[in-house]
Amino acid sequence: MMLLRLDPAKAPVEGPSGELMEEMGKLLEEMTKAGVLLDTGGLRAVEPGAVVRQVKGKQTVLDGPFSEAKEVIGGYALVQAKSLEEATQWASRFLAVHGEEWEIEAEVRQVEEPE
Repeated sequence: MMLLRLDPAKAPVEGPSGELMEEMGKLLEEMTKAGVLLDTGGLRAVEPGAVVRQVKGKQTVLDGPFSEAKEVIGGYALVQAKSLEEATQWASRFLAVHGEEWEIEAEVRQVEEPE
């Protein structure tokens, strides 16, 4: 799984450009045809979100916006790659589409399969 992390304060105010969306569409189509892309999506701003936290069995719900989070998970991509190296290469291409105006990173982690 690629968790796409960014600092909203450093993202373009107008959001993704039409060119970015077109290039992303091409890459996602390529990943789908290659049989690698299982699912992907962007996440909305944190303001309307909530956090459910459990400590010592007691749960609390905190409504957004959340305190001082410089970086947020802005999206995800679930890929089925043969190796970490292959998944990392796809993540690199995914980020490259964003160009110079975006400060973005992808955390690539293996999904735990049910037994």
